Amino acid sequence: MEAIVNAVTDRNFQIALLVSLASIATIFTILEPLLVKDKLKERMKSVGNYRENLRQKQRESLAKKSKGIRNTSPQGAVKELVESLKLLEVFDADAARKKLMMAGFRGQGPVFTFMTARLGLPFVVAIIVGVYVYLLDGFELDSFGRLLATFGGFFIGFYLPNIYISNVVAKRQQKVQEAWPDALDLLLICVESGMSIEAAFQKVGDEVGPNCPELAEELGLTTAELSYLQERKQAYINLAERTGLDSVKGVVTALVQSEKYGTPLGQSLRVMAKESRDLRMQEAEKKAAALPPKLTVPMIGFFLPVLFAVILGPAIMSIMGLE
Repeated sequence: MEAIVNAVTDRNFQIALLVSLASIATIFTILEPLLVKDKLKERMKSVGNYRENLRQKQRESLAKKSKGIRNTSPQGAVKELVESLKLLEVFDADAARKKLMMAGFRGQGPVFTFMTARLGLPFVVAIIVGVYVYLLDGFELDSFGRLLATFGGFFIGFYLPNIYISNVVAKRQQKVQEAWPDALDLLLICVESGMSIEAAFQKVGDEVGPNCPELAEELGLTTAELSYLQERKQAYINLAERTGLDSVKGVVTALVQSEKYGTPLGQSLRVMAKESRDLRMQEAEKKAAALPPKLTVPMIGFFLPVLFAVILGPAIMSIMGLE
């Protein structure tokens, strides 16, 4: 015990202990920044990995949902025919691609199919009309009339693909327009609750999917593009181009301004949701106002004769009985 006390109270021992502690503190001070890991860098790396996984899952889900001609790649004779005849340049492939996107047909496959249809359908329809008027003696026309009917079938076949795509676009836009005000209300609720715009689009798409799968598909594509496109602005612009609706373009403009200038999005969405509901109500009122003129002909042709028969029938029968 005395040896320990003597060692502790020894001045040389105390100096050596202090020098050792100072050396240890110096070494720790030098090595401490090298030993501590950058937690922020690790978190950002984990966020990046999670984002990449989300991108991959989104692409896989979109690939599974897309079926048939709506998202195919050109293959075989169709591709060779279009490329050999340079139909993409003749028929303005960019305009056709935009129109097909508005109809819900995406990828190069539908573009090549559309070009092939525009080339082949005129001849097919002309052959069918020619067989009908020449071999089956349809319409009982003279030779010049048959020739005109054949040429008419050729021109009708040329415009049939455009007519079909235009009808599909109109029906799709009508469905999206009907569901858009409700989707805006849901988007406003999600944004004001603190959700990011990607999560809000995903949530709204899940909610409106059972009633309007077309709008849910567009919102899902926008969510995927927001994840992997370099410029988020381009994802919003693509949404406006795919739908082709003025109400959607207004919301896209608000989203782009919010991304660029940091303007509040909630107020803009509230005003646009109200405008969309008013526009939907105006469309309903317009259809209701157009209903009486449309019912005039059926009433004259079907209701009034029956009404006259019911009213005048007993009187006519009584008169015939008196005679």
